[in-house]
Amino acid sequence: QVQMVESGGGLVQAGGSLRLSCAASGRSLSTLSMGWFRQAPGKVRELVAAISRSGNSIYYADSVKGRFTISRDNAKNTVDLQMNTLKPEDTAGYYCAGSGRMGTIIKNALEYDYWGQGTQVTVSS
Repeated sequence: QVQMVESGGGLVQAGGSLRLSCAASGRSLSTLSMGWFRQAPGKVRELVAAISRSGNSIYYADSVKGRFTISRDNAKNTVDLQMNTLKPEDTAGYYCAGSGRMGTIIKNALEYDYWGQGTQVTVSS
């Protein structure tokens, strides 16, 4: 059974930083394309960043480009999301997800097979 567990969320002031981490068990992350999604109350879940199996291809949503950095360590079976210059509009539940589908960057949430339980990020103004 594949499990993904996020950590690192919390409350931070605008302009601050947080680092989210996703640890997987039950399957090597090197076989999965990974993504970080977020969902705020009343809004649809959106892809924030995605990374290919090798780490050579990366995607960022326009809203976080230049502020967030996704990285993976296949040896440790982890995927991180470094979030800098946080804004109140970044407030949401953040979820890591893994996809076994073919392709380097998976943008469609429906194509992800495994999800973590989420970690809350709250940015105060």
